[in-house]
Amino acid sequence: MSPKILKSVPAQKFGGFHDTESRKVFKQDLIPHKFTILKERFFSVNQWESYSGKAFAAFRLYDFDGNPVDREPQKGDFIRIDIPGPGEPEARGYDWVEVTDICFYQDSFSESISMTCRPSRNPQNKKNRHVAHFYSSEATSTFMISRSPDYLKAAVYGRNERPNFNAKFVDIIRNLFIAVPGIFGVAKIQWKQLTDSFLDFD
Repeated sequence: MSPKILKSVPAQKFGGFHDTESRKVFKQDLIPHKFTILKERFFSVNQWESYSGKAFAAFRLYDFDGNPVDREPQKGDFIRIDIPGPGEPEARGYDWVEVTDICFYQDSFSESISMTCRPSRNPQNKKNRHVAHFYSSEATSTFMISRSPDYLKAAVYGRNERPNFNAKFVDIIRNLFIAVPGIFGVAKIQWKQLTDSFLDFD
């Protein structure tokens, strides 16, 4: 199966990929209100764990200087990810991504918002430019929400996923341990938990 080609999602060139989507149908008169709630959830990065459950990763938004913030994400921000299990010692047990793009699209019938993130350095460690993530810096994750006249959709699109080998030996082993299962489908299952929870309004 080939990856979907979407204008706000980076092209797939190598490594693993996934298209993780959740869709929920609503009455047309409820779509605007439900999408407003969905947008609030989408932009509340610090609350993502509360939607998807404690077994999922915890996310924390930081500004360009590495300061924790509680606001909507902006291009140039960083997101700290706390995956259950051991993390990179260099990054104090966390993985980091940078928000590289945020796109908005709207016409008379539909609307979509996307946010693309890429593995990055730890912004709190100014002396180390090492990518603090189990994937290499070429990988991307694009988070997207959208509405149509009949349904809402939440999605995560992973592209160019390869293990990060630019690390200390113990970190390389850890990166392989997490990245390889992710490339072969485990990550899709985990992201599906998040996209499903975004659309759970009950």
